[in-house]
Amino acid sequence: MSRAEQPSRRTVLAAAVAAAVVSGAGPAAAATARVTDAADSDGAPSRLVDNHAWTSYTDWRGGTARGTRAVAGSRPGLAIAAALGSVDYTDPHTQKTAAWEYATWTSPVHKLSVPATETIASWNAHTPAGTWIQVELHGTYSDGTDTPWYVMGRWAAGDDDIKRTSVDDQTDGKSTIWTDTFSIDDATTGLRLTSYRLRLTLYRKPGTKLTPLVWRLGAMGSDIPDRFTVPASTPGLAQELIVPRYSQELHVGQYPEYDNGGEAWCSPTSSQMIVEYWGGRLTPEQLAWVDPSFADPQVCNAARFTYDYQYEGCGNWPFNAAYAATYKGLQGVVTRLGSLGDLETLIAAGIPAITSQSFLATELTGAGYGTSGHLMTVIGFTADGDVIANDPNSPTDPAVRRVYNRREWENIWLRTKRYNASGNLSSGTGGVCYLYFPAEPTARQRKALAAVGVR
Repeated sequence: MSRAEQPSRRTVLAAAVAAAVVSGAGPAAAATARVTDAADSDGAPSRLVDNHAWTSYTDWRGGTARGTRAVAGSRPGLAIAAALGSVDYTDPHTQKTAAWEYATWTSPVHKLSVPATETIASWNAHTPAGTWIQVELHGTYSDGTDTPWYVMGRWAAGDDDIKRTSVDDQTDGKSTIWTDTFSIDDATTGLRLTSYRLRLTLYRKPGTKLTPLVWRLGAMGSDIPDRFTVPASTPGLAQELIVPRYSQELHVGQYPEYDNGGEAWCSPTSSQMIVEYWGGRLTPEQLAWVDPSFADPQVCNAARFTYDYQYEGCGNWPFNAAYAATYKGLQGVVTRLGSLGDLETLIAAGIPAITSQSFLATELTGAGYGTSGHLMTVIGFTADGDVIANDPNSPTDPAVRRVYNRREWENIWLRTKRYNASGNLSSGTGGVCYLYFPAEPTARQRKALAAVGVR
Protein backbone atom coordinates (compact mmCIF):
# COMPACT_ATOMS: atom_id res chain seq x y z
CA MET A 1 0.00 0.00 0.00
CA SER A 2 1.07 3.60 0.21
CA ARG A 3 2.81 5.71 2.76
CA ALA A 4 -0.56 7.33 3.47
CA GLU A 5 -1.13 4.43 5.88
CA GLN A 6 1.34 6.25 8.13
CA PRO A 7 1.09 9.77 9.59
CA SER A 8 2.07 12.28 6.91
CA ARG A 9 1.32 15.75 5.70
CA ARG A 10 -1.12 14.31 3.17
CA THR A 11 -3.11 12.58 5.91
CA VAL A 12 -2.96 15.79 7.93
CA LEU A 13 -4.56 17.52 4.95
CA ALA A 14 -7.20 14.80 4.81
CA ALA A 15 -7.93 15.34 8.49
CA ALA A 16 -8.27 19.07 7.93
CA VAL A 17 -10.73 18.47 5.11
CA ALA A 18 -12.73 16.08 7.28
CA ALA A 19 -12.81 18.60 10.10
CA ALA A 20 -14.10 21.24 7.73
CA VAL A 21 -16.83 18.87 6.54
CA VAL A 22 -17.92 18.19 10.11
CA SER A 23 -18.22 21.93 10.68
CA GLY A 24 -20.38 22.33 7.59
CA ALA A 25 -17.78 22.67 4.87
CA GLY A 26 -18.62 23.01 1.22
CA PRO A 27 -16.08 21.95 -1.41
CA ALA A 28 -13.33 19.54 -0.38
CA ALA A 29 -9.68 19.85 -1.28
CA ALA A 30 -10.05 17.49 -4.22
CA ALA A 31 -11.54 17.76 -7.69
CA THR A 32 -11.85 16.17 -11.11
CA ALA A 33 -10.84 16.94 -14.66
CA ARG A 34 -13.55 17.67 -17.20
CA VAL A 35 -16.28 16.28 -14.96
CA THR A 36 -19.61 15.81 -16.70
CA ASP A 37 -21.66 14.46 -13.80
CA ALA A 38 -22.04 17.91 -12.24
CA ALA A 39 -23.98 20.79 -13.73
CA ASP A 40 -24.47 24.51 -13.38
CA SER A 41 -27.88 25.94 -12.47
CA ASP A 42 -28.90 25.95 -16.14
CA GLY A 43 -28.22 22.24 -16.43
CA ALA A 44 -25.08 22.59 -18.57
CA PRO A 45 -22.14 20.41 -17.59
CA SER A 46 -19.63 22.29 -15.47
CA ARG A 47 -15.89 21.83 -15.78
CA LEU A 48 -14.30 21.27 -12.41
CA VAL A 49 -10.60 21.24 -13.26
CA ASP A 50 -8.26 23.55 -15.13
CA ASN A 51 -5.14 21.80 -16.42
CA HIS A 52 -2.70 24.15 -18.13
CA ALA A 53 0.88 23.62 -19.30
CA TRP A 54 3.69 25.45 -21.09
CA THR A 55 5.32 23.09 -23.60
CA SER A 56 5.91 24.78 -26.96
CA TYR A 57 8.74 26.90 -28.30
CA THR A 58 6.32 29.83 -28.38
CA ASP A 59 5.43 29.16 -24.74
CA TRP A 60 9.07 29.22 -23.69
CA ARG A 61 9.66 32.41 -25.69
CA GLY A 62 6.88 34.04 -23.64
CA GLY A 63 6.92 34.83 -19.96
CA THR A 64 9.85 36.56 -18.30
CA ALA A 65 13.29 35.10 -18.97
CA ARG A 66 16.22 36.07 -16.78
CA GLY A 67 19.26 34.21 -18.01
CA THR A 68 17.27 31.46 -19.74
CA ARG A 69 16.62 30.70 -23.40
CA ALA A 70 14.05 28.73 -25.38
CA VAL A 71 15.40 25.66 -27.14
CA ALA A 72 13.74 24.66 -30.42
CA GLY A 73 13.35 21.14 -31.77
CA SER A 74 10.93 18.24 -31.76
CA ARG A 75 10.66 18.64 -27.99
CA PRO A 76 11.09 22.35 -27.22
CA GLY A 77 12.42 23.31 -23.82
CA LEU A 78 13.98 25.89 -21.57
CA ALA A 79 17.70 26.04 -20.71
CA ILE A 80 20.28 28.32 -19.11
CA ALA A 81 21.70 30.88 -21.52
CA ALA A 82 23.83 32.97 -19.15
CA ALA A 83 23.71 32.59 -15.39
CA LEU A 84 22.50 35.60 -13.41
CA GLY A 85 24.94 34.91 -10.60
CA SER A 86 25.65 32.40 -7.88
CA VAL A 87 23.82 31.47 -4.67
CA ASP A 88 24.64 29.15 -1.79
CA TYR A 89 22.21 26.33 -1.06
CA THR A 90 22.39 24.31 2.15
CA ASP A 91 20.75 20.96 1.57
CA PRO A 92 18.49 20.37 4.60
CA HIS A 93 18.93 16.60 4.27
CA THR A 94 22.73 16.47 4.10
CA GLN A 95 23.59 19.84 5.73
CA LYS A 96 26.08 20.41 2.90
CA THR A 97 26.38 23.93 1.50
CA ALA A 98 27.39 24.47 -2.11
CA ALA A 99 27.40 27.37 -4.57
CA TRP A 100 25.15 27.15 -7.63
CA GLU A 101 24.82 29.36 -10.68
CA TYR A 102 21.21 30.08 -11.55
CA ALA A 103 18.80 31.55 -14.11
CA THR A 104 15.02 31.96 -13.97
CA TRP A 105 11.90 31.88 -16.12
CA THR A 106 8.50 33.11 -14.94
CA SER A 107 5.37 32.12 -16.80
CA PRO A 108 2.68 34.56 -17.86
CA VAL A 109 -0.28 34.81 -15.47
CA HIS A 110 -2.72 31.98 -16.08
CA LYS A 111 -6.32 32.75 -15.16
CA LEU A 112 -8.01 29.62 -13.88
CA SER A 113 -11.25 28.71 -15.63
CA VAL A 114 -12.06 26.93 -12.37
CA PRO A 115 -11.29 29.08 -9.31
CA ALA A 116 -9.51 26.45 -7.27
CA THR A 117 -9.38 25.12 -3.74
CA GLU A 118 -6.40 22.99 -4.69
CA THR A 119 -3.56 23.23 -7.21
CA ILE A 120 -0.83 20.72 -8.09
CA ALA A 121 2.12 21.54 -10.33
CA SER A 122 3.80 19.09 -12.72
CA TRP A 123 7.05 19.33 -14.66
CA ASN A 124 9.16 17.24 -17.03
CA ALA A 125 12.89 17.93 -17.26
CA HIS A 126 16.34 16.57 -17.98
CA THR A 127 18.78 17.37 -15.17
CA PRO A 128 22.24 16.03 -15.95
CA ALA A 129 24.65 15.55 -13.04
CA GLY A 130 25.62 18.94 -11.68
CA THR A 131 22.18 20.52 -12.23
CA TRP A 132 18.75 20.75 -10.60
CA ILE A 133 15.58 22.84 -10.71
CA GLN A 134 13.14 24.57 -8.38
CA VAL A 135 9.44 25.12 -9.17
CA GLU A 136 7.46 27.87 -7.44
CA LEU A 137 3.86 29.10 -7.58
CA HIS A 138 2.50 32.59 -6.96
CA GLY A 139 -1.23 33.19 -7.15
CA THR A 140 -4.05 35.66 -6.69
CA TYR A 141 -7.04 34.91 -4.49
CA SER A 142 -10.66 35.71 -5.22
CA ASP A 143 -10.48 38.50 -2.60
CA GLY A 144 -7.83 40.26 -4.69
CA THR A 145 -4.86 39.51 -2.43
CA ASP A 146 -1.81 37.51 -3.47
CA THR A 147 -0.13 34.38 -2.17
CA PRO A 148 3.57 34.35 -1.39
CA TRP A 149 5.92 32.56 -3.74
CA TYR A 150 5.45 28.95 -2.68
CA VAL A 151 8.08 26.29 -3.43
CA MET A 152 6.33 23.33 -5.09
CA GLY A 153 9.46 21.22 -5.34
CA ARG A 154 13.25 21.13 -5.55
CA TRP A 155 14.00 18.38 -7.98
CA ALA A 156 16.76 16.48 -9.72
CA ALA A 157 16.58 13.19 -11.56
CA GLY A 158 19.53 11.92 -9.50
CA ASP A 159 20.36 12.22 -5.82
CA ASP A 160 24.07 13.03 -5.75
CA ASP A 161 23.95 16.84 -6.11
CA ILE A 162 20.90 17.57 -3.96
CA LYS A 163 18.26 15.46 -2.28
CA ARG A 164 14.98 16.10 -4.13
CA THR A 165 12.54 17.56 -1.69
CA SER A 166 9.23 19.18 -0.96
CA VAL A 167 9.28 22.11 1.49
CA ASP A 168 7.33 22.17 4.76
CA ASP A 169 5.90 25.07 6.77
CA GLN A 170 4.68 27.20 3.87
CA THR A 171 1.48 29.09 4.67
CA ASP A 172 0.09 32.61 4.70
CA GLY A 173 -2.96 31.94 6.86
CA LYS A 174 -5.18 31.52 3.79
CA SER A 175 -3.51 28.61 2.03
CA THR A 176 -0.91 25.97 2.81
CA ILE A 177 1.43 23.75 0.82
CA TRP A 178 0.90 20.13 1.84
CA THR A 179 3.90 18.28 0.39
CA ASP A 180 3.05 18.67 -3.32
CA THR A 181 -0.34 20.38 -3.11
CA PHE A 182 -1.47 23.99 -2.73
CA SER A 183 -4.67 24.01 -0.68
CA ILE A 184 -7.05 26.73 0.48
CA ASP A 185 -7.18 26.46 4.27
CA ASP A 186 -10.94 26.94 4.64
CA ALA A 187 -12.96 26.42 1.48
CA THR A 188 -16.23 27.20 3.32
CA THR A 189 -15.30 30.91 3.27
CA GLY A 190 -15.62 30.91 -0.51
CA LEU A 191 -11.98 31.89 -0.95
CA ARG A 192 -10.45 30.47 -4.12
CA LEU A 193 -7.26 30.74 -6.15
CA THR A 194 -8.23 32.57 -9.34
CA SER A 195 -4.91 32.81 -11.17
CA TYR A 196 -1.27 31.86 -10.84
CA ARG A 197 2.22 32.15 -12.27
CA LEU A 198 4.90 29.49 -12.09
CA ARG A 199 8.59 30.29 -11.73
CA LEU A 200 11.40 27.98 -12.74
CA THR A 201 14.89 28.41 -11.34
CA LEU A 202 17.55 26.40 -13.17
CA TYR A 203 20.77 25.61 -11.26
CA ARG A 204 24.19 24.35 -12.33
CA LYS A 205 27.66 23.97 -10.89
CA PRO A 206 29.59 27.24 -11.21
CA GLY A 207 31.99 27.61 -14.09
CA THR A 208 30.38 24.90 -16.23
CA LYS A 209 28.24 24.96 -19.36
CA LEU A 210 25.84 22.43 -17.90
CA THR A 211 22.12 23.16 -17.96
CA PRO A 212 18.84 21.54 -17.05
CA LEU A 213 16.37 21.31 -19.92
CA VAL A 214 12.70 21.69 -18.97
CA TRP A 215 10.18 20.40 -21.52
CA ARG A 216 6.90 20.77 -19.67
CA LEU A 217 5.66 22.97 -16.83
CA GLY A 218 2.09 23.31 -15.70
CA ALA A 219 -0.47 22.98 -12.95
CA MET A 220 -3.90 21.59 -12.26
CA GLY A 221 -6.40 23.69 -10.34
CA SER A 222 -9.63 22.09 -9.16
CA ASP A 223 -12.76 22.55 -7.07
CA ILE A 224 -15.66 20.12 -6.63
CA PRO A 225 -18.42 19.68 -4.03
CA ASP A 226 -17.97 17.11 -1.29
CA ARG A 227 -19.49 13.72 -2.10
CA PHE A 228 -19.63 10.28 -0.56
CA THR A 229 -20.88 8.75 -3.80
CA VAL A 230 -20.87 9.51 -7.51
CA PRO A 231 -23.48 8.57 -10.11
CA ALA A 232 -23.05 5.13 -11.63
CA SER A 233 -21.61 5.19 -15.13
CA THR A 234 -22.61 3.06 -18.10
CA PRO A 235 -19.92 0.73 -19.49
CA GLY A 236 -18.68 1.81 -22.89
CA LEU A 237 -15.53 -0.19 -23.62
CA ALA A 238 -14.24 -3.75 -23.42
CA GLN A 239 -10.48 -3.64 -23.94
CA GLU A 240 -7.31 -4.59 -22.09
CA LEU A 241 -3.80 -3.21 -22.54
CA ILE A 242 -0.82 -5.50 -21.99
CA VAL A 243 1.11 -3.75 -19.23
CA PRO A 244 4.02 -5.27 -17.27
CA ARG A 245 3.07 -6.53 -13.80
CA TYR A 246 5.18 -5.75 -10.75
CA SER A 247 4.43 -6.46 -7.10
CA GLN A 248 5.57 -4.05 -4.43
CA GLU A 249 5.29 -6.87 -1.89
CA LEU A 250 8.32 -8.62 -3.36
CA HIS A 251 10.37 -5.70 -2.07
CA VAL A 252 9.25 -5.58 1.56
CA GLY A 253 12.31 -4.85 3.69
CA GLN A 254 14.50 -3.87 0.73
CA TYR A 255 16.21 -0.47 0.93
CA PRO A 256 14.36 0.70 4.06
CA GLU A 257 15.99 4.13 3.66
CA TYR A 258 13.39 4.71 0.93
CA ASP A 259 10.26 4.71 3.10
CA ASN A 260 10.73 1.35 4.77
CA GLY A 261 11.00 -0.69 1.60
CA GLY A 262 8.43 -2.15 -0.76
CA GLU A 263 5.48 -2.12 1.61
CA ALA A 264 5.01 1.57 0.79
CA TRP A 265 6.10 1.50 -2.86
CA CYS A 266 2.74 1.42 -4.63
CA SER A 267 3.42 4.69 -6.45
CA PRO A 268 6.87 3.96 -7.93
CA THR A 269 5.87 0.36 -8.67
CA SER A 270 2.86 1.61 -10.64
CA SER A 271 5.03 4.21 -12.35
CA GLN A 272 7.52 1.57 -13.44
CA MET A 273 4.78 -0.59 -14.93
CA ILE A 274 3.62 2.17 -17.26
CA VAL A 275 7.13 3.41 -18.06
CA GLU A 276 7.95 -0.07 -19.34
CA TYR A 277 4.62 -0.35 -21.15
CA TRP A 278 5.86 2.58 -23.25
CA GLY A 279 9.22 0.89 -23.80
CA GLY A 280 11.28 2.54 -21.07
CA ARG A 281 14.22 0.38 -20.02
CA LEU A 282 17.19 0.72 -17.70
CA THR A 283 20.68 -0.47 -18.54
CA PRO A 284 22.63 -2.95 -16.40
CA GLU A 285 24.91 -0.03 -15.47
CA GLN A 286 21.96 1.99 -14.17
CA LEU A 287 20.82 -0.95 -12.08
CA ALA A 288 24.28 -1.94 -10.83
CA TRP A 289 23.62 -0.34 -7.42
CA VAL A 290 20.75 -2.78 -6.70
CA ASP A 291 21.48 -6.01 -4.82
CA PRO A 292 21.63 -8.63 -7.62
CA SER A 293 19.61 -11.06 -5.51
CA PHE A 294 16.56 -8.78 -5.62
CA ALA A 295 13.84 -9.47 -8.17
CA ASP A 296 12.64 -6.64 -10.44
CA PRO A 297 15.53 -4.27 -9.62
CA GLN A 298 13.90 -1.55 -11.72
CA VAL A 299 11.23 -1.20 -9.02
CA CYS A 300 13.96 -0.46 -6.46
CA ASN A 301 15.33 2.10 -8.89
CA ALA A 302 11.94 3.77 -9.27
CA ALA A 303 11.57 4.00 -5.48
CA ARG A 304 14.99 5.58 -5.08
CA PHE A 305 14.46 8.16 -7.79
CA THR A 306 10.93 9.20 -6.81
CA TYR A 307 11.79 9.49 -3.11
CA ASP A 308 11.00 12.85 -1.47
CA TYR A 309 13.47 13.38 1.36
CA GLN A 310 11.18 15.77 3.24
CA TYR A 311 7.98 13.75 2.86
CA GLU A 312 10.07 10.65 3.57
CA GLY A 313 8.16 8.68 0.99
CA CYS A 314 7.89 7.75 -2.68
CA GLY A 315 4.33 9.05 -3.10
CA ASN A 316 5.03 12.66 -4.10
CA TRP A 317 2.72 12.90 -7.13
CA PRO A 318 4.70 15.38 -9.28
CA PHE A 319 7.98 13.59 -8.46
CA ASN A 320 6.52 10.40 -9.95
CA ALA A 321 5.41 12.21 -13.11
CA ALA A 322 8.84 13.83 -13.40
CA TYR A 323 10.51 10.42 -12.94
CA ALA A 324 8.52 8.95 -15.81
CA ALA A 325 9.63 11.81 -18.06
CA THR A 326 13.30 10.99 -17.44
CA TYR A 327 12.78 8.08 -19.83
CA LYS A 328 13.37 8.97 -23.47
CA GLY A 329 10.27 10.04 -25.34
CA LEU A 330 7.90 10.13 -22.35
CA GLN A 331 6.05 12.88 -20.57
CA GLY A 332 3.97 12.79 -17.41
CA VAL A 333 1.32 14.89 -15.68
CA VAL A 334 -0.76 14.78 -12.51
CA THR A 335 -4.43 15.48 -13.12
CA ARG A 336 -7.93 14.54 -12.05
CA LEU A 337 -10.47 12.76 -14.19
CA GLY A 338 -14.23 12.96 -13.90
CA SER A 339 -15.49 9.48 -14.66
CA LEU A 340 -14.73 5.96 -15.74
CA GLY A 341 -15.78 7.21 -19.17
CA ASP A 342 -12.64 9.36 -19.14
CA LEU A 343 -10.55 6.29 -18.36
CA GLU A 344 -12.30 4.38 -21.15
CA THR A 345 -11.39 7.18 -23.57
CA LEU A 346 -7.74 6.86 -22.60
CA ILE A 347 -7.66 3.05 -22.66
CA ALA A 348 -9.25 3.04 -26.12
CA ALA A 349 -6.32 5.19 -27.30
CA GLY A 350 -3.80 2.84 -25.68
CA ILE A 351 -3.06 5.04 -22.64
CA PRO A 352 -3.14 3.31 -19.21
CA ALA A 353 -3.51 5.42 -16.06
CA ILE A 354 -2.31 5.36 -12.47
CA THR A 355 -5.13 6.14 -10.06
CA SER A 356 -5.18 7.04 -6.36
CA GLN A 357 -7.91 5.75 -4.06
CA SER A 358 -8.66 4.96 -0.43
CA PHE A 359 -11.13 2.41 0.91
CA LEU A 360 -12.09 -0.11 3.58
CA ALA A 361 -11.52 -3.79 2.86
CA THR A 362 -15.31 -4.20 2.69
CA GLU A 363 -15.66 -1.51 0.02
CA LEU A 364 -13.68 -3.20 -2.77
CA THR A 365 -14.56 -6.83 -3.34
CA GLY A 366 -11.54 -9.02 -3.94
CA ALA A 367 -8.91 -6.53 -2.80
CA GLY A 368 -8.36 -8.25 0.55
CA TYR A 369 -7.10 -5.09 2.23
CA GLY A 370 -8.08 -1.57 3.18
CA THR A 371 -5.99 1.56 2.74
CA SER A 372 -6.01 5.27 3.46
CA GLY A 373 -4.19 5.82 0.17
CA HIS A 374 -3.06 3.49 -2.59
CA LEU A 375 -1.96 3.72 -6.23
CA MET A 376 -2.81 1.15 -8.87
CA THR A 377 -2.68 1.01 -12.66
CA VAL A 378 -5.87 0.81 -14.72
CA ILE A 379 -5.20 -1.23 -17.85
CA GLY A 380 -8.67 -1.97 -19.21
CA PHE A 381 -12.29 -3.00 -18.83
CA THR A 382 -14.07 -6.34 -19.09
CA ALA A 383 -17.08 -7.02 -21.32
CA ASP A 384 -19.26 -6.28 -18.27
CA GLY A 385 -17.49 -2.95 -17.73
CA ASP A 386 -15.55 -4.00 -14.64
CA VAL A 387 -12.15 -2.42 -14.04
CA ILE A 388 -9.00 -4.37 -14.90
CA ALA A 389 -6.17 -3.06 -12.73
CA ASN A 390 -2.56 -3.95 -12.15
CA ASP A 391 -2.61 -3.71 -8.36
CA PRO A 392 0.94 -3.66 -6.93
CA ASN A 393 -0.36 -4.70 -3.51
CA SER A 394 -0.26 -8.35 -4.58
CA PRO A 395 1.92 -11.24 -3.37
CA THR A 396 3.55 -12.02 -6.74
CA ASP A 397 3.99 -10.41 -10.14
CA PRO A 398 1.47 -12.73 -11.88
CA ALA A 399 -1.12 -11.97 -9.17
CA VAL A 400 -0.93 -8.23 -9.86
CA ARG A 401 -3.69 -8.32 -12.50
CA ARG A 402 -7.04 -7.90 -10.76
CA VAL A 403 -10.63 -7.35 -11.86
CA TYR A 404 -12.62 -5.03 -9.61
CA ASN A 405 -16.35 -4.33 -9.56
CA ARG A 406 -17.03 -1.24 -11.65
CA ARG A 407 -19.50 0.41 -9.30
CA GLU A 408 -17.35 -0.13 -6.22
CA TRP A 409 -14.17 0.99 -7.93
CA GLU A 410 -15.49 4.20 -9.48
CA ASN A 411 -16.94 5.29 -6.17
CA ILE A 412 -13.80 4.78 -4.07
CA TRP A 413 -11.74 6.61 -6.73
CA LEU A 414 -14.03 9.59 -7.43
CA ARG A 415 -15.48 10.38 -4.02
CA THR A 416 -14.09 13.15 -1.83
CA LYS A 417 -15.53 11.99 1.52
CA ARG A 418 -15.56 8.64 3.24
CA TYR A 419 -15.52 7.01 6.67
CA ASN A 420 -12.26 5.37 7.66
CA ALA A 421 -11.67 2.18 9.65
CA SER A 422 -12.13 4.07 12.91
CA GLY A 423 -15.50 5.39 11.81
CA ASN A 424 -14.19 8.92 11.48
CA LEU A 425 -14.83 11.19 8.53
CA SER A 426 -11.94 11.29 6.09
CA SER A 427 -11.28 12.42 2.54
CA GLY A 428 -11.02 10.71 -0.82
CA THR A 429 -8.79 11.75 -3.70
CA GLY A 430 -11.56 12.83 -6.05
CA GLY A 431 -10.21 11.18 -9.19
CA VAL A 432 -6.47 11.83 -8.87
CA CYS A 433 -4.56 10.27 -11.72
CA TYR A 434 -1.03 10.16 -13.17
CA LEU A 435 -0.90 10.05 -16.96
CA TYR A 436 2.30 9.03 -18.76
CA PHE A 437 2.26 9.20 -22.55
CA PRO A 438 4.57 9.76 -25.53
CA ALA A 439 6.27 13.11 -26.02
CA GLU A 440 5.00 12.87 -29.60
CA PRO A 441 1.56 11.25 -29.24
CA THR A 442 -0.38 9.97 -32.20
CA ALA A 443 -3.38 11.91 -33.45
CA ARG A 444 -5.67 9.47 -31.65
CA GLN A 445 -3.74 9.81 -28.42
CA ARG A 446 -3.77 13.61 -28.66
CA LYS A 447 -7.53 13.54 -29.16
CA ALA A 448 -8.03 11.28 -26.16
CA LEU A 449 -5.81 13.40 -23.92
CA ALA A 450 -7.56 16.59 -25.03
CA ALA A 451 -10.91 14.95 -24.24
CA VAL A 452 -9.83 14.56 -20.60
CA GLY A 453 -8.36 18.05 -20.38
CA VAL A 454 -4.65 17.31 -20.96
CA ARG A 455 -2.66 18.93 -23.75
